[in-house]
Amino acid sequence: MGRAAADMLADVDAQFERAAAFSDYPRGLLDQIKACSAVYRIRFPVREDDGGLRVIEAFRAEHSFHRSPTKGGIRFSPEVSENEVAALAALMTYKCAIVEAPFGGAKGGIRLDPRTASEGFRERATRRYVVELNRKNLIGPAVDVPAPDYGTGEREMAWIAGTYAELNPSQLSPYACVTGKPIALHGISGRTEATGRGVATGIAEALDSAADMAAIGLTRGVEGKRVIVQGLGKVGFHAARLLEREGARIVAVAEIDGGVASAGGLDVDALQRHRAETGSILGAPGTETIATAAETLERDCDILVPAALEHQITAENAPRIKARIVAEAANGPVDSEGDAILRERGVFVIPDLFLNAGGVTVSYFEWLKNLQHVSPERLVSRYQETATARVVDALERVTGARLGEDERQRTVRGPEEIDLVEAALADTIIQSYRAVHEIWKSRAMPDLRVAAYSLAIDRVARSHLSLGIFP
Repeated sequence: MGRAAADMLADVDAQFERAAAFSDYPRGLLDQIKACSAVYRIRFPVREDDGGLRVIEAFRAEHSFHRSPTKGGIRFSPEVSENEVAALAALMTYKCAIVEAPFGGAKGGIRLDPRTASEGFRERATRRYVVELNRKNLIGPAVDVPAPDYGTGEREMAWIAGTYAELNPSQLSPYACVTGKPIALHGISGRTEATGRGVATGIAEALDSAADMAAIGLTRGVEGKRVIVQGLGKVGFHAARLLEREGARIVAVAEIDGGVASAGGLDVDALQRHRAETGSILGAPGTETIATAAETLERDCDILVPAALEHQITAENAPRIKARIVAEAANGPVDSEGDAILRERGVFVIPDLFLNAGGVTVSYFEWLKNLQHVSPERLVSRYQETATARVVDALERVTGARLGEDERQRTVRGPEEIDLVEAALADTIIQSYRAVHEIWKSRAMPDLRVAAYSLAIDRVARSHLSLGIFP
């Protein structure tokens, strides 16, 4: 991973420079925006299950302080490195700028294998990591707010929240120190599926342009499109299921041990149940087995959704990708050389920089909920229900028609938290795509990725200038 992580940081910087060439900002300001402000490396002992000690290495990168707090996930991986978290923190800065979440970018990682480490060891490592971050004031609702990433989830976020609250008993809003928590521990509805939902929403919005689709030989809309998804984790599963509901056919799914395919379309829920029962997607009833994930990516389809890890499409396999659209659900799944080849071949790439921003968007809503100490629907649900009931009553008086009791209850029901979250998430992703698309077309930029970086650079630069950092 050392070389791959270095390559990822170089890729992010190279894409930044492609967009910077279209900018009028001074070079010094552009260098400041690109630079990772700080990376903290930690080594600490963790008790093994047998009583021995193991020294763990961990990192936290804070890319930009143009907004506070910084924000970004924590991943568990035996290959996590300083360059990797620096690259991912930079992506978070640009991503937050595009969706207008008021955060600077950050990222963290603990060097352990979540597949082999026991739950007890993972908990001890997570809690000690929080102690080390807290010691240097690198975690807190107004400082730096972690979230889940590869190898982590609600459970780890609960450990972080609990440890931080114990270390900071006078903190008024301790649970705002981290997002992606369980609902029972002040999390928010819809956070688990947020990234995948945002990916599906962004793909649908991109396919809604008849002109853009005609340029690559596709018809408008999701209906009937053949989709291949790499990675059936939290992101890939929810993206695939939602695209399936919109009428797409999921014709293949790739995982680390191979892939499965069905020309008529896979049942994503059934595939997930098969994996839960057997530990693998391979051998699911009614599917064709594909030997490797790499081979699965190269199958014929309309939309390829890499939702696993970085650098899945490179100069080596990009010439063999048959998809008309590559929708980057993971962070950096296409390296810079692979990206250039896809562009030359006319593949329409929807970049990760905003497509997978659903997670941080809903994390923003969770952070606000924790700071305000109130769930959003509590303020509006009863009022909206009463207002809608008055409208229904008026219409019934005018028309003489009457709704049945069940239909009336469904019609006047006020929104629940999940309703507000999903509506706000969809609006954020759609408006972000439209903003990037408008820049792409109006400024005659080469592709959506350059347009996305250009939008991010502009918003971060204006924040820096308004703070007087460059008088």
